[in-house]
Amino acid sequence: MGKDTLDKAADAVKSTVDNIKDTVHEGQHRAAADSERVKRETLGNEMTPGEKIGSALNEAKNRTQAEYDATKRDVRERT
Repeated sequence: MGKDTLDKAADAVKSTVDNIKDTVHEGQHRAAADSERVKRETLGNEMTPGEKIGSALNEAKNRTQAEYDATKRDVRERT
């Protein structure tokens, strides 16, 4: 087996591991975002306006992080 073949195999393994990590992180962020949305729907009027804003910002942050993880995976697959 040549060095090029070993390098390609190592790169493939690294890409697979990175893709799995990004997929897991994406799922965690989406779950956290959904949890924030459900919290606002459930508690509704019991939350202060500040709590609602904080929850909405947390949801947006987690959705952005999930999209970032998905984009990293997409870019990796295209290169």
